[in-house]
Amino acid sequence: HGQSGQEMSELLPHLSEVADDITIVRSMHTDAFNHAPAQILMSTGASQFGRPSMGAWVNYGLGSESSELPAFVVFSTGTKGPSGGSSNWGGGFLPSVYQGVLFRSVGDPVLYLSNPPGVDRELQRDSLDAIRRLNEMRLGAVGDPEISTRINSFEMAFRMQSSAPELMDIAKEPPHVLEMYGAEPGKASFANSCLLARRLVERGVRFVEIFHEAWDQHGDLVKDLKKNCQNTEKACAALVKDLKQRGMLDNTLVIWGGEFGRTPMVQGGNDGRDHHPNCFTMWLAGGGLKPGFTLGASDDFGFNAVEDPVHVHDLHATILHLLGFDHTKLTYRFQGRDFRLTDVSGNVVHKMLA
Repeated sequence: HGQSGQEMSELLPHLSEVADDITIVRSMHTDAFNHAPAQILMSTGASQFGRPSMGAWVNYGLGSESSELPAFVVFSTGTKGPSGGSSNWGGGFLPSVYQGVLFRSVGDPVLYLSNPPGVDRELQRDSLDAIRRLNEMRLGAVGDPEISTRINSFEMAFRMQSSAPELMDIAKEPPHVLEMYGAEPGKASFANSCLLARRLVERGVRFVEIFHEAWDQHGDLVKDLKKNCQNTEKACAALVKDLKQRGMLDNTLVIWGGEFGRTPMVQGGNDGRDHHPNCFTMWLAGGGLKPGFTLGASDDFGFNAVEDPVHVHDLHATILHLLGFDHTKLTYRFQGRDFRLTDVSGNVVHKMLA
């Protein structure tokens, strides 16, 4: 597909249209083979609970460009949330101001954001000012930084009462943009979340993450894989196209992938696949990557990565490099040790870079 000749499945007709804009990594591998630890490893660089997520690290390192919205926003659109839960977007031992904020893709992005009947904006402001004064008194007495986070959360929620309705109103998008994504105003979907991701990035949000938990095909792979691709790949391709046509792709990094791959051999009847950490594929776009490029390869059975293997730590090191960081220097001291996203490993994959 494309002038670059990228090999892509027939289940990805829209994504194949941006083949020359994406970078495919066919040699990913990981250390974990169950969902929760593998998701947490992909999100935090460790398979144990308690480490900061990649979005939190980026928020900590870059700060926020928006005073009206959180710097790190999360959507969850699958049949259920990710197995690793909120640890996938948590702040770990970083101050909790850096953790992700879970949004809904219709209505108020955060529950109870709108004032209840009988409470107007002036009364809300007076109440928050009184609470702020009490919190500041307590902060002065004990110096707990989490009190500062609480103050910031209240103030952010107040500002979002003005900014969120405009953000969430995707009906204002031109009809051809809604069609390109497959987005439907008022309906929760992966497509709506992709469109909202673009709108968030336009408004200065640093890091947006969409979880779509629906890919665990231990059986019925043929039917369910088609369904999952139909539900997601059009919007993924639209996001790349939309960012490019707006001149945003060069300074935005798009990452698509899961926590591991699936076995090349059958499980669960005649068309299921089990978890497989040895070799899987991810794709990325924008942000200083080499477009129309495929890195790595598996063996003939698709079992092991045999050419240019890329570990999760290497991926994280490369992502941080693309965002302007030296991954060995983005650290936070905790319990007497300097921690980082890549732990004590990781190498930047220079072959992927433009």
